[in-house]
Parts: sequence; structure tokens; C-alpha cells
Amino acid sequence: MTVPVKARVQKYRDALRRSGLRPVQIWVPDTRRPGFAQECRRQCLLVTQADAADTQLQRLMDEALAEIDGWQA
Repeated sequence: MTVPVKARVQKYRDALRRSGLRPVQIWVPDTRRPGFAQECRRQCLLVTQADAADTQLQRLMDEALAEIDGWQA
């Protein structure tokens, strides 16, 4: 006899809970939505403009980059 899907899923979830895990639901942007790519571009341009205006941040990043010279992956 086959175990119903609902029962199998519940058994699986119960096992995960017993192992110390808990379910979490995460909502993320729908990349298929019309206008998604354009909104990404718009936000990227804003970040680029903000970064270009922040010379102190650029200096800090250049210094940090200089310190990793010779690191191996």
C-alpha cells in the first residue's frame, strides 16, 4: 500500500524538526516579472553614482585590495 504524499511530507518535516531544524519561508523578487530587469538597471545606476561620489569609500576599497596582493584561492 502506498503512503499518501501528505503523510510522507509530514514525516520528512517531523524528522527535520527532530534534528533541530525549523521551516522558514523566504520571499524573493520575481525575476520573471515585467520590468524586473529595468528596475535592476535603475538601482545599479543609483549605486554606481553613489559610489562614484564617495571618494573616501573608493580609497578604502583600493587600500583593502592592495592588502590582498599575493593571496591564493
